[in-house]
Amino acid sequence: MELEGNPRIIFLVKPQYPELGAGPVICIPVLVARSAPPVGGCPRLSPPSRREEAAVIQKMKISWSAYDTFEANFKPLVVVELAKDTKDETKEWLTQKIIEKKKNGGAQLLVKPLMADGKKIEGNQNIYLVGASHLRLLLGAETVGLVKECNDNTMRAFTYTARKTFKDFAEDNHDFLTMAECQYIIKHELENLRAKDEKMIPGYPQAKLYPGKSIMRRLISNGILLQIFPLHDPEELKKLGHTWYKKLKISYQPLDEIRCYFGETIAFYFAFLEYITFALVPMAIIGIPYYIFDWEDYDKYVLFAGFNLVWSAILLELWKRCCALMAYRWGTLVMKRQFEEPRPGFHGVLGINPVTGREEPVYSSFKRQLRIYLVSLPFVCLCLYFSLYVMMVYFELEYQAHLYHEENQSELSSLILYVPSIIYAVVIEVLNRIYRYAAEFLTSWENHRLESSYQNHLVLKVLVFNFLNCFASLFYIAFVMFDMKLLRQSLATLLITSQVLNQCVEAVLPYWLQKRRTKSVKKKVKALDIDTDLTLLEQVNLEKGMDTYPGTFDDYLELFLQFGYVSLFSCVYPLAAVFAVLNNITEMYSDALKMCRIFKRPFSEPAANIGVWQLAFQTMTVISVVTNCVLIGMSPQVNGLFPESKIELILIVVLAEHLALAVKFLMAYAIADKPRDIQIKLARLEFESLEALKQQQMKLVAESLKEQAN
Repeated sequence: MELEGNPRIIFLVKPQYPELGAGPVICIPVLVARSAPPVGGCPRLSPPSRREEAAVIQKMKISWSAYDTFEANFKPLVVVELAKDTKDETKEWLTQKIIEKKKNGGAQLLVKPLMADGKKIEGNQNIYLVGASHLRLLLGAETVGLVKECNDNTMRAFTYTARKTFKDFAEDNHDFLTMAECQYIIKHELENLRAKDEKMIPGYPQAKLYPGKSIMRRLISNGILLQIFPLHDPEELKKLGHTWYKKLKISYQPLDEIRCYFGETIAFYFAFLEYITFALVPMAIIGIPYYIFDWEDYDKYVLFAGFNLVWSAILLELWKRCCALMAYRWGTLVMKRQFEEPRPGFHGVLGINPVTGREEPVYSSFKRQLRIYLVSLPFVCLCLYFSLYVMMVYFELEYQAHLYHEENQSELSSLILYVPSIIYAVVIEVLNRIYRYAAEFLTSWENHRLESSYQNHLVLKVLVFNFLNCFASLFYIAFVMFDMKLLRQSLATLLITSQVLNQCVEAVLPYWLQKRRTKSVKKKVKALDIDTDLTLLEQVNLEKGMDTYPGTFDDYLELFLQFGYVSLFSCVYPLAAVFAVLNNITEMYSDALKMCRIFKRPFSEPAANIGVWQLAFQTMTVISVVTNCVLIGMSPQVNGLFPESKIELILIVVLAEHLALAVKFLMAYAIADKPRDIQIKLARLEFESLEALKQQQMKLVAESLKEQAN
């Protein structure tokens, strides 16, 4: 049987293979390659002769589709929900495409409706469960380029022919691939269902198709496909929750277990949250006595500002090394980047992609640039101006509150002094959230072709506005008003208020809503008189009603703003690090609760780092160096050294700032992003890959010369 890449499939006789459940003697398909040299210490299986292969296939009369039909223990991994009014011909066509063979344009997966035998339940009837055979998942792992650990403790891309050289692999071990990896493979196969000769979605003439068009994306854009989401594993989720958030204890998070269940992208967020929290502990320990003994002495923050400067400079350089270690252990550091397909929301006139040669929507980059510079940029500038206007209103309120306090000198007037800062902190959070929706709309309207480009433009818009909205008042108080007492008060109010609001909005409120939703679903399921597995039915109906996980964007943004509060101005309010540590500890538990109990399970997404947020945090450290140098220069101790000439003081501060930045960039160069042993392993893997490629090319040349000689 010929497949892509010139491999062959043979079928070996083996007793009692559990997946087939067809008696004591069953068939195991084995994929072998006709000419495949060893790759990096993982030798490929030796192919049988053509005569042996033909005899086995003729004797067993089995194929991929036959193997899939033997999948007795169907394990649902992914849920596909169609609209209630979806036409029958559309459902039949889609399910056929899912189970169709790969060579015929299908996904070659397993699918069945949630409810069988024509029994009805309340709500949507068009819910399907998707799974896959063990063999199909292994072949899919090779297709998506999953990296697994070999028996020699190296990390290599998984190949089916060399499967026995990978650690913990066994033909009957269905735990070799994690459930998250299996769901990622199914998602990849569903997303790569593409039209061949179809001109439209059956039953929907307006839903046009063309060769190479993603079927799932067309179904989503036309409102036929409502959602695709992976199912939770109740037992594994219970174990993870027990070790993660159900016990209050001071310990490291189970990052490897989080990665196995939710994937690398989410695991890296929790790893970074944990890293930042532990990195803040020394600053918090120093800040407590510093705050106590220098409560009203704002002239003695030079040493704390100096420590702040060094801390922020080396923090992220060490994180890069930690990140590389985790990425290598999880197999994403050596994972090849998949070719990025157009976003589901991307639209344009049909054209030919010069890279793939496929017909797909094409949109002029010139038109996109016009939208960015003539619409998006002016809108962002207008929002920044409005944010500054709100800031000036806040200062007017501060002035009125101080006048009232000077006239009355009472306890009530003392409390009123904090009211403007609290109101301003709430307004900042409201403006940030409103602007976020506007930024998403604008970025989507710009019609970016790739998801990475969309995310980069969205992050840039949001960070610029949030930075100005949150920190402009602090910069104004520090470097225009020179009021260190008001700076401390404003910093404390903004930091604490934002943390309390975020905890309420992101954890408390969603948890309460989810508890109500869970009770409602359980009542409906218990009222049903059906024979279907109530546990699975209850699980699917409960999870499909959960909110979709919005991603790590808001979580990283919250950390970014917190990092700014601590690194920029905490020298005038040393307790900022203390409140940040306390907030992050509760954040770990609340975010873990959200992932396990409130949101749908997200699909696993491979990642080797925290992405564009690494650059965002590095930019903040540069600003932090400049800010702390200026604060040191403004201190009375340094000012006392230059009583007559302020120009000399300014020049000294600028020189110190340039030297600090030079030291920071020198440390970034000196501290390697990857540990030495990781560098050696990556270099060895690259060398072996090049050698394998060279051997394969030499073998092809030799075979070509041999054919010419004959």
